[in-house]
Amino acid sequence: MRKLYVIGIGAGDPDQVTVQAIKAMRQVEVFFVIGKGAEKQELLDVRTAILSEHLDRPYQIVEIPDPPRDRTPADYQGVVEDWHDRRSALLRAAFDEIEGVGGLLVWGDPSLYDSTLRMVERVLAGGAVFDYEVIPGVTSVQALAARHRVVLHRIGEPVHITTGRRLREEGLGSAAVVMLDGECSFTEVPGADIHIWWGAYLGMPDEVLIEGPLRAVEQEIVDVRARLRAEKGWIMDVYQLRRG
Repeated sequence: MRKLYVIGIGAGDPDQVTVQAIKAMRQVEVFFVIGKGAEKQELLDVRTAILSEHLDRPYQIVEIPDPPRDRTPADYQGVVEDWHDRRSALLRAAFDEIEGVGGLLVWGDPSLYDSTLRMVERVLAGGAVFDYEVIPGVTSVQALAARHRVVLHRIGEPVHITTGRRLREEGLGSAAVVMLDGECSFTEVPGADIHIWWGAYLGMPDEVLIEGPLRAVEQEIVDVRARLRAEKGWIMDVYQLRRG
């Protein structure tokens, strides 16, 4: 493989794919997809729909099985590093099998809570030789704000983006956008003056939005989230919390 495109494809809506991303996809001969198992076949289907929407020529998709990892480890950093190493080894083996131009389609943007670029750097550090280019994409954070028609910060405020684990450990300041929260950590945030804007499957046909005072809607979100995950076998959601 002589070149790799790492392409942000947005939160799931084919219309969120940028013109730059479409131009990059049209250069790619083989698309690599890290598979999540049969229960998440829909994630592959969404990628395929995006390619079908924007490409009018044959292309190849190579699915790479995602190695398992402990989701509740005592040594979080160490477990994730090991997972990245194993993922990188699988990518290196797949890259070595092709000539020409490859592509990785990344949910949202490769810069935000995504490990793809770290794995590509590991592959290069291991001796592989190829050029690569990163194409930015619309993030679920941007999609959440747009769908709820909100600004993520008050005048002069910073934007704080964190994870559910860090929210549980550090608490909530004035506001935060929370990603990767499988534990519904918002239920552990104390206070009666907090508002939440929550969204799941943003940009997809099954998109669900809930907003309101946290204490009034938190159980609804917990129940809806559990039902959706049980029905589909997977869920991707994100939310913003704000005091006052």
